[in-house]
Amino acid sequence: QVQLVESGGGSVQPGGSLRLSCVASGRVFTIYAMGWYRQAPGKERELVARITSDGRITYEDSVKGRFTISRDNTKTTSTVYLQMNSLKPEDTAVYYCHSNAIDEYWGQGTQVTVSS
Repeated sequence: QVQLVESGGGSVQPGGSLRLSCVASGRVFTIYAMGWYRQAPGKERELVARITSDGRITYEDSVKGRFTISRDNTKTTSTVYLQMNSLKPEDTAVYYCHSNAIDEYWGQGTQVTVSS
């Protein structure tokens, strides 16, 4: 079992920045990849960014150059960060942490609102 706890959402004006964090605990040694998805009202959940254990990174096209994903591992936890810069209103969504281990795991979601 893997547990995911997210933090860092909030409200910001266009052009602002936010940093999301997700701490994984439990059987973290089984985690292959961690990432962030988002779901806006009336839309499907989409991958935002993903990082694998060997450092391969994938970004959704609309966030390239603005968002940065990173990961920090200890013996007992694995933390993934999403630094979001130059935020736009279309980035408004609930952001979910996700991990690929033996099974898939999801965080509880954190709201990001970009509005003037």
